[in-house]
Amino acid sequence: MKKLKFLVSLTTEDNDYQQEQASSAHAAARRLGVDAKVIFAGNDSIAQSQQLLNAIQSSTAERPDAIMFEPVGGTAMPQVARAALSAGVAWVVLNREVDYIPEFRREFNCPIFSITSDHEEIGRIQGRQLSALLANGGTVLHIQGPSASSAAQQRAAGMCETSSANISVRVLKAQWTEASAQQAVNSWLRLRTSQDSHIDLVAGQDDSMAYGARKAFQQVTDEVERDRWLRLPFTGCDGTPQNGQAWVRSGLFAATIVIPPNTGLAFEMLVDALLRGAVPPESSTTEAQSFPAIESLSGSFSPKARSATSKG
Repeated sequence: MKKLKFLVSLTTEDNDYQQEQASSAHAAARRLGVDAKVIFAGNDSIAQSQQLLNAIQSSTAERPDAIMFEPVGGTAMPQVARAALSAGVAWVVLNREVDYIPEFRREFNCPIFSITSDHEEIGRIQGRQLSALLANGGTVLHIQGPSASSAAQQRAAGMCETSSANISVRVLKAQWTEASAQQAVNSWLRLRTSQDSHIDLVAGQDDSMAYGARKAFQQVTDEVERDRWLRLPFTGCDGTPQNGQAWVRSGLFAATIVIPPNTGLAFEMLVDALLRGAVPPESSTTEAQSFPAIESLSGSFSPKARSATSKG
């Protein structure tokens, strides 16, 4: 029997969740007896498109049986999807809701589906975390993903839906990486508005960006200011065991959100479809959860409580 070959295209190697996606893909490949190749696009949508087209247009012997990818840009590459399906290559979109899938499922006799995290619910969980941590209200410095990212948009909308009315938000944009968030915060700190800001909590739409923000504050030369920033609670999303969860346990973060990788599930569904003829659903959603439980966060970092502690 032919050994299936899967190509996994991820956004960047400089992100905890993308690394977890790659690890999950390799583990699933070993478990299911599938050949897997994982590539990264360097947060470049054009490079990602070209990487995928090169794979689709390769010789029959080298061509993958299936492609799964997490889009870098604002679209899920419908033209590339059409090229893949026309060549008999199954197509799986990760962490993006895709409107072309129903049409292409009718047109092509080849598996095509999506598996996504519920980004709005991730945002809602973060909003609940903020409300619990800042029970008396306050101002959050929120490090968000790029404006074109639907995940960033949905997480922001979910956070606004559940965060308390007495919490205000100041937004900085980054690129889902530690370095980009560190640069964004460094630039913001050079502005007069940052000196006049009274920030009570720093939240990142992923752990890498929250950690990058913390690294920027560690570089503040004024010792009093540096200590003030680093005493703030930090929260993130992704919650990988080796980073986000470890940072919560060590006290660097107040909370994170555990978002399970979905490449392993995609491998299982593809094997069932390609070898057993199963018909996967058009879209599947994984479930995230707060780490630690939101109930344990209640009031633990309110500005009033911190002020009383510092005076003591």
